[in-house]
Amino acid sequence: MFDESKTAGRVLRIGLPKGSLEEATFKYLAKAGFTFSSNSRSYFPSVDDEELQGILIRAQEIAKYVEDGVFDIGLTGIDWVRETRADVVEVSDLLYAKQTLRPVKWVLAVPEDSPVRTVKDLEGKRIATEVVNLTQDYLAGKGVHAEVEFSWGATEVKTPTLVDAIVEATETGSSLRANNLRIVDILLVSTTRLIANKESWKDPWKKEKIGNMVLLLQGALQAESRVGLKMNVPAGGVEKIVKMLPAMKNPTISPLYDNRWMAVEIIVEEKIVRELIPRLKKAGACDIIEYPLNKVIP
Repeated sequence: MFDESKTAGRVLRIGLPKGSLEEATFKYLAKAGFTFSSNSRSYFPSVDDEELQGILIRAQEIAKYVEDGVFDIGLTGIDWVRETRADVVEVSDLLYAKQTLRPVKWVLAVPEDSPVRTVKDLEGKRIATEVVNLTQDYLAGKGVHAEVEFSWGATEVKTPTLVDAIVEATETGSSLRANNLRIVDILLVSTTRLIANKESWKDPWKKEKIGNMVLLLQGALQAESRVGLKMNVPAGGVEKIVKMLPAMKNPTISPLYDNRWMAVEIIVEEKIVRELIPRLKKAGACDIIEYPLNKVIP
């Protein structure tokens, strides 16, 4: 499976999710400093770090391969860790998903006109889902006995003709609404996790390598929703400007060659910039520059 000539040295073997999470995973790994690349036919991506070796595989399978030691680490949803009941080290929660930075939710859903209002109403009924173990564990916790069948796809269209309810993953809920489905309950809020094999986690070199990767990945994710702002401010107006700034910490302020002016630099949430910049301009700031961030390490 792996290149034996490479694994003879110090190498961390990583399972990467093939499919819906693939693009986002490669994006954030690259921002963290680890550039993986592959073509559509290859399951063995190249990487610009000789201490890493990866294989692309379905996210549903990664946790078990990590547990078995085929991979030292893997990136997969906590939903698949729970579904496979894999015994692994959950190293870090990484909040990213295939469409948005929102976590994926596994929800119990029924048709809009269904009489089902709570999970208790599904006693003796039939439920279709891809996550059979997760659903059975949920029902057991609620004291409900229902038939849970594995769904091979197109789960949303199976109610009410084939089943009474479904358990399905959603980020935005748009697909459920499009199929006239109503959410009854949330089983699990799932985010991407970096998980590790228990024996690999005991190895000092591997543990340090994993820790460094997590630090950089978290920094890349922290930077995703933030931008930097630079501006020049009249020396007499600095206090007024500073009061307007929702910075992560106190802004950086430094004098210009012309001592009548000061340079102010901050990091802010990108979503507020469209309102903040006009206010700063009206308050006397000028030469305002907005720039993207690659990593933010607290």
